[in-house]
Amino acid sequence: MFPRKIREEVVYVAEGMLEAESVKILLESFGITAFLNQESAGTAYGFTVGILGQVDVIVSPAQVEEAKQVIADMEAGKLESNSDEIEN
Repeated sequence: MFPRKIREEVVYVAEGMLEAESVKILLESFGITAFLNQESAGTAYGFTVGILGQVDVIVSPAQVEEAKQVIADMEAGKLESNSDEIEN
């Protein structure tokens, strides 16, 4: 028998590679391993909008819930800091 393949899950669909890379870096800063996947035609032609410009941010099943929480916090603005609150 062959080993069972672990199925990764898409936790975010970005509009373009720049947004996808930003989300990937954010997840990785929380210790979540993330991968990116874009339709090959979108990559080849450099599309950044529409279906071919979309980039999937993918994580392992074990980290899906944590990744979704980080993304929800990001979208709610909970991860932003006010520059007035930062002390030198």
